[in-house]
Amino acid sequence: MPKGYWMATVDIADPEGYKAYVAANAEPFRKYGAKFLVRAGRYENPEGATRTRQVILEFPSYQAALDCWKSPEYQAAIKLRAPVSTIDLAIVEGYDGAQPGG
Repeated sequence: MPKGYWMATVDIADPEGYKAYVAANAEPFRKYGAKFLVRAGRYENPEGATRTRQVILEFPSYQAALDCWKSPEYQAAIKLRAPVSTIDLAIVEGYDGAQPGG
């Protein structure tokens, strides 16, 4: 079964206020098996537009990724995040097919 991913780009207007969101998202992320693959590290943006913070979360399945976002716990966390940041988020299913050269 393919894994699920959250791919997000974020601009944070109030870093202190954002800390409340980070604290609130810990429980739903734990509950649904999320693992940070990318969390605001160095990046280059050679094409297109992006925000200042890049995040990729891996979930055990696409369904777990959807369920986490829809959960009451995460919806409560969104209410803390919305006033202090702007986000673009895509929830995508991983790919288990053939790879180049293989």
